[in-house]
Amino acid sequence: MKTVPALFVSHGAPTFALEPGVAGAALTALGRRLPALQAVLVVSPHWITPGLRVTASAHPATMHDFGGFPKALYELQYPVPGDPVLAADVVRLLAGAGLDATLDGQRGLDHGAWVPMRHLLPDAVTPVLQLSMTESLDASGALRLGRALRPLRERGVLVVGSGSLTHNLGEFRGPANGEAAYVTDFVRWIRQAVTTRDLDALVDYRQRAPHAERAHPTEEHFLPLLVALGAAFDSDAVEVIDGGTVYGMLSMESYVFELT
Repeated sequence: MKTVPALFVSHGAPTFALEPGVAGAALTALGRRLPALQAVLVVSPHWITPGLRVTASAHPATMHDFGGFPKALYELQYPVPGDPVLAADVVRLLAGAGLDATLDGQRGLDHGAWVPMRHLLPDAVTPVLQLSMTESLDASGALRLGRALRPLRERGVLVVGSGSLTHNLGEFRGPANGEAAYVTDFVRWIRQAVTTRDLDALVDYRQRAPHAERAHPTEEHFLPLLVALGAAFDSDAVEVIDGGTVYGMLSMESYVFELT
């Protein structure tokens, strides 16, 4: 089976499901270019657990894990199958890398998984699994986690880190024109570091990147980028998907590692 890409996708706010904008259209176009997939494995910041856990339901529920949004958002479903056999294989793969994980047969897909996947693979026939992030995960640990998942790509599993390239909801002001200057500076720095594979800089981004703590007051929405980067092979090309910026402060930029 052909090796499939690794992907970092910015999923933004839950309303991205209803308002695809530039980023949604770009993900749909990307989905049409993907080779045949066995499954998708998503790491989302909306599932954080004491230890690693992998969804093992044959029919994962669409979780509406948010509040205060339009009724139409809660009516959306993404009825993809799961893959319990693959989930068990993921647990064994992680164990081989020295990372303990357990199966979770009850957990559904949170919006960090199903919202971007709804744009990327709208037919909802490819199995989707989720892998949690641990409470103790840091930048170097996220990179290590991605490296442990790398062999899945050779089995036709799309490894997806789903977060947001910037995520300071304390600055949310509703519809806004343009992009905040600090967002522009931070995104430019991250794009340069990702495309040149400056892993040391990315692991140390909170000290090196401009406005890092303003762009990410907490780290959980940034770490999936490092998971995806860890899942990339050293020789992989990097494709930038410019998804624009919504609400003036949520960058929707995403990255594909070696689309073949």
